[in-house]
Amino acid sequence: MPRLGVNVDHVATIRQARGTFEPAPVRAAVICELAGADAIVAHLREDRRHMQYRDMELIKEISNIKLNFEMAATEEMVDNALAILPEQVTLVPEKREELTTEGGLNVCRQARKLSGIVETLHKKGIAVSLFIDPAEKQVKASCETGAEAVELHTGRYAEDYSRGRSGDELKKLISMTELAKNLHLDVHAGHGLTYQNARQVAIIGGIEELNIGHTIIARAVLTGLETAVKDMVALLKNS
Repeated sequence: MPRLGVNVDHVATIRQARGTFEPAPVRAAVICELAGADAIVAHLREDRRHMQYRDMELIKEISNIKLNFEMAATEEMVDNALAILPEQVTLVPEKREELTTEGGLNVCRQARKLSGIVETLHKKGIAVSLFIDPAEKQVKASCETGAEAVELHTGRYAEDYSRGRSGDELKKLISMTELAKNLHLDVHAGHGLTYQNARQVAIIGGIEELNIGHTIIARAVLTGLETAVKDMVALLKNS
């Protein structure tokens, strides 16, 4: 059974819609932990559209499980990570105009820059994962940066699943997981995963962690966050 990282960004999205103090992402993080999550995932975007720096500080201070700090590969964000000292950083691409992350990092084009960031974070004991498309050249380039892990972007798989034709994308996830493991990389996966489509990814041998956010928060609106997280934990366990 892969570990479950719960992304709490959209708890902050609800708060920011009114510019108020609730709901607090740190309270959501505690509920997720008590409900069986293995990690809390949070993306501190450059435009601060949802998570704020103080949210990251509080989650790191209060949570007893791993904080996976998603961030762009910029000097500002590296400084933030070095101040907060999460257990893990996941480097992701970021565009101001996107609603959500649209694809993986092009590690091939910025390998030297990313290698430098990985080295800087490692000096402070922070593990690093790179969010990439399931493509051979990106997996191989990720290995060369010195990162411990890759997170395979499952967005295209999720889109195809909704259209009833996910087979090709699932095959890519399987083959790239095998390649990454052969290169001694840990393998995580995420983006667009739901209660309907996560099972097929969860049963891929070698995937150690699934990072899931929107579908859990969406269910939580109707059922409560504890129930929503427990439902996902049970789904992964029964896979």
